[in-house]
Amino acid sequence: MSTSTSTPTYVVKTLGCQMNVHDSEHMAGMLEAAGYREADAADAAAHRADVVVVNTCAVRENAANKLYGNLGQLASVKAERPGMQIAVGGCLAQKDRGTIVERAPWVDVVFGTHNLDALPVLLARARHNEAAQVEIAESLQVFPSTLPTRRESVYAGWVSISVGCNNTCTFCIVPSLRGKERDRRPGEVLAEVEALVAQGAIEVTLLGQNVNSYGVEFGDRGAFAKLLRACGRVEGLERVRFTSPHPASFTDDVIEAMAQTANVMPQLHMPLQSGSDRVLRAMRRSYRSEKFLGILDRVRAAMPDAAITTDLIVGFPGETEEDFAETLRVVEASRFTSAFTFQYSPRPGTPAADLEDQVPKEVVQERFERLLALQDRMSAQESAKQVGRTVEVLVTEGAGRKDGASHRVSGRARDNRLVHLALPASATDSLQHVGTPTDPRSAAVPPADVPRPGDIVTVRVTDSAPYHLIADSALDGGEFSCRRTSAGDAWAARERGEHSHGGHGGTATTAGGVALGMPTLRRG
Repeated sequence: MSTSTSTPTYVVKTLGCQMNVHDSEHMAGMLEAAGYREADAADAAAHRADVVVVNTCAVRENAANKLYGNLGQLASVKAERPGMQIAVGGCLAQKDRGTIVERAPWVDVVFGTHNLDALPVLLARARHNEAAQVEIAESLQVFPSTLPTRRESVYAGWVSISVGCNNTCTFCIVPSLRGKERDRRPGEVLAEVEALVAQGAIEVTLLGQNVNSYGVEFGDRGAFAKLLRACGRVEGLERVRFTSPHPASFTDDVIEAMAQTANVMPQLHMPLQSGSDRVLRAMRRSYRSEKFLGILDRVRAAMPDAAITTDLIVGFPGETEEDFAETLRVVEASRFTSAFTFQYSPRPGTPAADLEDQVPKEVVQERFERLLALQDRMSAQESAKQVGRTVEVLVTEGAGRKDGASHRVSGRARDNRLVHLALPASATDSLQHVGTPTDPRSAAVPPADVPRPGDIVTVRVTDSAPYHLIADSALDGGEFSCRRTSAGDAWAARERGEHSHGGHGGTATTAGGVALGMPTLRRG
């Protein structure tokens, strides 16, 4: 542990989905409220911190291998850092419970998806008792959105509208780990959205395992469409996204709300999983392929330029070549911008794990490669349609691998496509100092042609690849304009250390207006 005169540090390592990313923000917020600070980038990369939290995923077959691989690396780090603590949380912790400490006895704390709030208390108890603490709640103890939160970004934020899931998909372990769906009241969601905007955010993503079933718990089946429209009335909020809907409960009022609400983006992530009706039935996905394609038709009729992405599973038990051909047919008809494609792996505790007719690995691999080839071709064709169009790009902190050499910056278009864009020649000198202590973007008055993360740049697309666009219109004096935003101002202020919790990672806030008494570290 750090000396009594220094602030102890933490690292939160996230494995898994957007829900896990947002949970990690809560974990970081609770640690900061308890007196820790985030480790600097070099120490974080090497896991040199007083507390390292691994937030786990249990969806894929190799999730446990990833966890124990990480824990094996941490064991050697801990051996060199007396007093260091390791905590494991998330879905795999909820599932495997005490076996984690049995397999990795150097772990100090194990906590589940239902009791994120217990993390600081369990760390303190483990230090005091000099023994591992395992606490797994069977039901939600505190709604995560009421917990302190350290946002990863000042210009964009996640807002959870529900937790848990009421569906019974045979391949999915999430309902048993996250529990039944619990919905937040609309007023609480909007209060958190407004608080984020007040802190500088201009983009919000609404999160839920099945966002379009939102409202069932409090008796309003039209609640999600109403929530989207209400977000449209939040002053200063420029972009609203959501993930993920379920095709079975996706209704036309949501499509209308998307099309009629200016700040709801023309982008939709709609998980298909399989194009075979027989396989969908075996998966307990309560829709069929024609219904799915009908939804996409109605979305595109209302929003012709909508970018649609999906999830796909290859090799579900009993999948035949005819079933797989149906998936290829539906994927080609859907013309997805991109797809998250997975090879089926049995998860103990799910009905599908006990099904007969598991598809041989080599067959799954061959089908997977064919599906990837088709989606690559579809994505390339859809991206090529963007060439020549003018797009508004929200500049992000993450850069493309070649951005430094090409003097480009990166960001997301309104439809969430990744865009690498060139800056005018006048910005060349300034770009050489990006990421250094004299980064011109953090100045009170930044150079006119150098966008900050959070600023909006308008450019013309000049080239495309399957999964990104190139916008080099500025190089020949063509279309380029940079609009300063409150989000860019907030990013620059954070870089100058003007936030109360400055430095990389954003600010610690309490969402939902509920402050919790957090245990703090005693020093001296």
